Amino acid sequence: MPLNTMPVHDHLLQAAPAQVSPEQAGAIASECFGLHGAIQRLAGERDLNFQIGAADGGSRLLKLSHPLEDPQVVDFQNQALLRVQRADPSLPVQRVYPAADGSYQVWVEVDGQRMLARLFSFVDGLPLHRVGERSPALRRNLGDALARLDRALQGFEHPASGHALLWDMQQAARLRPLLQHIDDLAQRALVERFLDAFEEHALPRLPTLRAQVIHNDLNPHNVIVDAQHPEQLRNILDFGDMVRAPLVNDLGVAAAYQLGSGADALAPALEFIAAYHRRNPLQPAEQEILADLMATRLVMTLSITAWRASLHPENRDYILRNVHQAWSSLQGLAGLTRSEAQARIAAACQEESPA
Repeated sequence: MPLNTMPVHDHLLQAAPAQVSPEQAGAIASECFGLHGAIQRLAGERDLNFQIGAADGGSRLLKLSHPLEDPQVVDFQNQALLRVQRADPSLPVQRVYPAADGSYQVWVEVDGQRMLARLFSFVDGLPLHRVGERSPALRRNLGDALARLDRALQGFEHPASGHALLWDMQQAARLRPLLQHIDDLAQRALVERFLDAFEEHALPRLPTLRAQVIHNDLNPHNVIVDAQHPEQLRNILDFGDMVRAPLVNDLGVAAAYQLGSGADALAPALEFIAAYHRRNPLQPAEQEILADLMATRLVMTLSITAWRASLHPENRDYILRNVHQAWSSLQGLAGLTRSEAQARIAAACQEESPA
């Protein structure tokens, strides 16, 4: 299958980022949002992100969407954040702030590049990927927070919620052309094995499952915890991969990043899954394919990042930041039969009585 048959939104992953200097970003922050503090460039996949000092002593995040980004998709993300803030005000998620004219996205032009500017909250703390030992309390708190987030988004509708996105697990079967970028043949074979399992067991079931708008990217780089008390969640970031999809996909994505790297890779993820289930109970059909979805998210991480690193070697370190853990987790899942993984997930859910 040629790469140009993939979802239409792939051009954002193929295109190089826009070029905007910190000084130019500072001028945008001043003119559009009335911010005049010190500015620092942060990492990002598609968008440009800048931390800017605020008058209250804290910081804000200025995000400049890629010039190829669909304005409707940007509005979709903004409206979802506003919905979550109204539905569950105490949930620690990123906040979006209006510009001086009251709008939540402002067109700006920099050196001929026309893009949308937005302003978000910036919460100090420790990114989850820098937490050495993740405690059961942290996993439970994070699972509960994702369940609250999904409940807050329940019933939310937007014209752009069904946009095509390569990171949408519903598109995973279309990744096979990217596997050629995985150089190690044994690793490529392992990825193919789990992709085959997804196509056989999970893909036919997805259209029959309950669906809604989901975050779709609760990876450790998108979670901020308290530096002194890392079991305390401070913020969930980056709603850029949101999409309408089967609800269980959100848990499959997030739980994939909670897998361990030891002899029992599934055990820590079960604590996370059980906490989610207690707040937002999973249906039996969702439990049955959850292990397949966790493996599929790892397959997506490995194949998409290998492809993108070949396209953008200058951003290779950021693109490949989750690869080492993904390989370790996928190998851990490979040590279990599918029925063993299913049984353990079902038992973890059964032990938790919904709130």
